[in-house]
Amino acid sequence: MLKSLMVAKAKEELEQEVLDKEEEKQRYLTEKAPPLQTQGMSFAELQVLCQELHAKIDVVDEERYDIEAKVLLNKREIKDLNIKVLDLRGKFKRPTLRRVRVSADAILRSLLGSKHKVSMDLRANLKSVKKEDTEKKRPVEDSDWRKNVEAMSGMEGRKKMFDAAKGPTQ
Repeated sequence: MLKSLMVAKAKEELEQEVLDKEEEKQRYLTEKAPPLQTQGMSFAELQVLCQELHAKIDVVDEERYDIEAKVLLNKREIKDLNIKVLDLRGKFKRPTLRRVRVSADAILRSLLGSKHKVSMDLRANLKSVKKEDTEKKRPVEDSDWRKNVEAMSGMEGRKKMFDAAKGPTQ
């Protein structure tokens, strides 16, 4: 229903546009070419009138020729620019890329060929770290923290910290 209403409205507007163009054409023609009054004119006057009309026709033809030349020039420029745009874009469309999940074994098989059967274990090349080594590197005091705080409190504790930071100077 909505579509048919839109089509009907468009048809009415199109008819109105045609009528407006026809009225504009008639107005232009009456303005530029008034009706001729040839009754009661002598032969010499008719010749003068014909010469004036031919002069006007020549002027109009020159204008038409100039406009046609400009239109052809513009069409040629548009065509050249379209060709340049196509050349800059390239001849081929780039395909849309999709993500493909490929394992490391499949990549190696594609690189080395199908005759080389390679299975890659990524964990085999890793350095092994023992837990005992890490515990030795970090000395952890399991003593009571309260004793440590009491020992460091006061001036003697700060002096011990200062001396410890300074290092042995003897």
